[in-house]
Amino acid sequence: MPNHLIDGGVTGISIIIAHLTGLPIGVFILLINIPFVILGYKKFGKTFASLSIIGIITLAILTSLHTPQGLTNIPILGSIFGGIVVGVGVGIVVRYGGIIDGTDTIALLIDRVTVFSIGEAIMVINGFIITVGGFVFGWDSALYSLVAYFVAHKAIDITVEGLNESRSVWIVSMRVREIGKAINELIEEPVTFVKESNPKDPEPHGVMLAVITRFEEEKVKNAAQQIDRHAYIVITRAHEVMGRISEGSLYRDTSRLKRSSKPNAL
Repeated sequence: MPNHLIDGGVTGISIIIAHLTGLPIGVFILLINIPFVILGYKKFGKTFASLSIIGIITLAILTSLHTPQGLTNIPILGSIFGGIVVGVGVGIVVRYGGIIDGTDTIALLIDRVTVFSIGEAIMVINGFIITVGGFVFGWDSALYSLVAYFVAHKAIDITVEGLNESRSVWIVSMRVREIGKAINELIEEPVTFVKESNPKDPEPHGVMLAVITRFEEEKVKNAAQQIDRHAYIVITRAHEVMGRISEGSLYRDTSRLKRSSKPNAL
C-alpha cells in the first residue's frame, strides 16, 4: 500500500477507494465483501459463509497494523517481497479450503456455469482492477502491481502444493514389470500395475502407475528408458495425493491379476 501497488479482488478495490477518500482500508474490505458473503451463503452454504466472515474480518483488522511508510520505498522490492507475503498468506487460506476475498466467490460461480476456470476468472477480474488502479496511481504502479500479482500467483502455488510437489507417471511398455522393479529401487512408494504384459493379448503391452516427486522425475525417466527405449511415458502434476499403498498388499493384488481372465481387472 505505501508503494501504491494494487492487489486484486475486493482488497484492490478497497485500496483504490481508501486512497481516494482517505478512510481506512479495513472499512471498505468489510463493506464491499458483504454482498459476496451473502451470495456465498446462498450458493455454498452456512459453513462457507461463516469461514469467509472470519477471514474477511481478520484481514480488515490486520490491515490497520501495516507500517505506514512501508519497509521499502523501492517499488520493485515492494512488488517482489509484497507479492511473496500476499501469495503465502492466500496460499495458506486456500490450502485449508477458505477465502479472504469476495471476488473468489464470483470466480467459483463463473467456474460452475461457464467454460472458464477459477484461475481464468480471477485473472480477468484482477486485470480489470489493476487497469483502474493505473488511472488512479499511474501506469508505473500498475506495471509494478502486475509483477507483484505474478509473484503472488507463484507463491500461492508453492504454498498450496509444496516445494516437493508430486507427479503421476504412467508408463506403457512390453517390459512393464522390469521397469516397475527398477523404479521401486529408486522411490519409496511401490508402483501400481494397472495392466500386465501378455503376448497373447490383442494389446500385449502393460501399463503401470507411479507417484513420484519432481526431484525423482529424471531418475524415473532414465530408468524406464534404459530398460525399454520405446516405452510410452506420460508425466503429469498430481494436484493432491492422499494415502499410501503398502507394498505387500499391492503385490498380492497384482499376483491375483495374473489368474484373472481379464488382464485389466485391477
